[in-house]
Amino acid sequence: MWSTAGAAIKLCGLGAIQIAVGRSLVASILLFALFPSARKLPDRRTLWVAAAHGATVLLFVLATKSTTAANAIFIQDTAPVWVLLFSAVILGERPTRAEIWGVPVFLAGLALCFLDRLSAGHMAGNVLAALAGITFALSIVGFRSLGEGAPAIAWGNLIAVTVGIGFAVRGRAPAAGDLSIVVFLGVFQLALPNLLFAWGVRRAPAVEASLLALLEPVLNPIWTLLLVGEQPGPWAIVGGGVILAATAAWTVKRPTRAQSEAGPEVTRDARSGSIALPPGS
Repeated sequence: MWSTAGAAIKLCGLGAIQIAVGRSLVASILLFALFPSARKLPDRRTLWVAAAHGATVLLFVLATKSTTAANAIFIQDTAPVWVLLFSAVILGERPTRAEIWGVPVFLAGLALCFLDRLSAGHMAGNVLAALAGITFALSIVGFRSLGEGAPAIAWGNLIAVTVGIGFAVRGRAPAAGDLSIVVFLGVFQLALPNLLFAWGVRRAPAVEASLLALLEPVLNPIWTLLLVGEQPGPWAIVGGGVILAATAAWTVKRPTRAQSEAGPEVTRDARSGSIALPPGS
């Protein structure tokens, strides 16, 4: 469901800000309806996490409309680099030596994506995707500090609507097909997959869940190629492969890190699936 974003956004005839606002509006309505806890006014910590999530969902749509779907998702998925920095500053978590050595690998993959299609429009989209990676990392770190993620996700989408609604209403009137795509994005690409991931991650090992989530950046450009005909450039494919391989390696290493720092009991807890990594897309 997550991976349909690229193709659906490209197929929609509305402007990027209209799509982003419409998608978040539909998602927020659904989330507020399903989660009573989200209907309470958020505290300060929940609010800043929501703001980071809201920025991510806006930036991702803007990036996808401006550059290739492959570039948007691959560049955003350099978020682990920023997670290392923010985790150290905000959560006081020290990165392992292996994680530090992995940073240049992520940056190399990012650089390769930026080499692809260096036109002004694509460059702007690549920059927006990089910003989305930063706000995505803030979301990940923030969600780790919250007991429940649903309120922050719901309020984050509402913040995205509030920020963008003034620009969205100036765009062209939507056709029926455009509205259908926006509803699809809000329900089936944004809200429901978040809920399914939150449900599934409590019942699957954390490493397995994180690796399965990597199907999103793999399938996103494939659906876009099949449904829209947009083909990613060779540098983006290589750079995306580097980023995904680095992410997979870090994910596999996480239980080992927990075991080395706190013993086998923490490893079992880590594998129980108590993680919360809401997708930025």
